[in-house]
Amino acid sequence: MKILILQPKLEKNVEQLEKLLRINPSVDAVIFPEGYLNENMEQACNLAKSYNTILIGGHRRLQDKPKDRAIIINRKGEIVLDRVKYSPTSFVVEEGLRIGHILCDELIVQGITGEEASDIDLIIHPIGVGMFSEEQFVEWINEAQKAAIRYKAMIIGTSHADGSFKGCDVSIPIAYCIDKNGNIVFISKNDVRTRILDSETKVVSVL
Repeated sequence: MKILILQPKLEKNVEQLEKLLRINPSVDAVIFPEGYLNENMEQACNLAKSYNTILIGGHRRLQDKPKDRAIIINRKGEIVLDRVKYSPTSFVVEEGLRIGHILCDELIVQGITGEEASDIDLIIHPIGVGMFSEEQFVEWINEAQKAAIRYKAMIIGTSHADGSFKGCDVSIPIAYCIDKNGNIVFISKNDVRTRILDSETKVVSVL
């Protein structure tokens, strides 16, 4: 599977997603950060269908608490996973892969939960904004490695290119991929270029 890993700037619409789909029509899936879609669900579904691409990341219901939700949209433009943050982890099967989905600090706060947390092929980890310290960066990579090893699943995470945690002066954009054995496929630190990962060969292309 060819997976495009997007580190967009915060925006009210989804122009960056649409542009990259237009430029890279051969990718099978796009991973984007927590909250990136905001409430643009109809537009996202239309893009998934138009470009025959799976979309995985986060959206928001701004009137709800918590407002952040995990989302997976299949190639047909159908929502196959929509889960509120801090609820038990949900799993779906797409393209023959059993995919789990955790949002941002769920990695630290609760990890992967639920009775179905077994036989996972891929864990997606959309992150809201960059890390607020070097120590947090290291901690999250370490926890992601532990999750990959425990569940014998590849894990991929990505944050926005901008924004900061509660207005913190420090924000370190992050994207990463760790294979099922806990080995680093790539770590992007303060480098917000888009990447395409071949999940079978583990070859990463930087756009």
